[in-house]
Amino acid sequence: MQPGQMAYDRGITVFSPDGRLFQVEYAREAVKKGSTTIGLKYNGGVALIVDKRSASRLLEPKSTEKIHDIDDYIGCATSGLVADARVLVDEARKNAQMHRVHYGENISVEMLVKKVCDHKQNYTQYGGARPFGTALLVAGTDDLGVHLFETDPSGALVAYKATGIGSGRPVVMDMFEKEYKDDMTFEEAVTLGLRALDAAIEDKPKAESVEIGVAEIGKKFRRLPEGEVAALIEKI
Repeated sequence: MQPGQMAYDRGITVFSPDGRLFQVEYAREAVKKGSTTIGLKYNGGVALIVDKRSASRLLEPKSTEKIHDIDDYIGCATSGLVADARVLVDEARKNAQMHRVHYGENISVEMLVKKVCDHKQNYTQYGGARPFGTALLVAGTDDLGVHLFETDPSGALVAYKATGIGSGRPVVMDMFEKEYKDDMTFEEAVTLGLRALDAAIEDKPKAESVEIGVAEIGKKFRRLPEGEVAALIEKI
């Protein structure tokens, strides 16, 4: 970095002359170094697929959680700093429960994502704090249908048909641009997602290191058991 840019680098509240917040950009770099996380919609649902390989064979795979339930019909997958993601998941769960207590109904997916992104944006606007170094893929169903949102450390949100975050994003997005189709079946979508994950990581996907979450219309958000994940991986 040039010496003249250092003053803008030190403070989250200071814009550089070309309109950049360097600390937010550094937070995005933390996401780019995170585990490859994939989300894609299919006919009647949306699937989240996460690579949760561990650096050590001594680590218990089940202790690493990358897919989280937010409420009955909404879940999310994370990439980036794990502790930051845990705080955001807790914030999302709190907002979902408060909405249910106040209004007697489940919160819509878009409203929940906006509340989480407002929380993230606050940490880009005030001194004495840093941005969250994590991104979320939020998947869920509500009265308006099936939804897949990606959140950014800046607090921005974008709805996708299929997307990826983390270290393998470029490879995943290239494959989705070429092969993703509307109205795919569950099996077709998950197979495409696993193939994209296979192309993005160095090792072959294994059931113990891949986590899959599914949100379908009329059904609660669920994580697939290891046996079902293994059967899907065998097909690729």
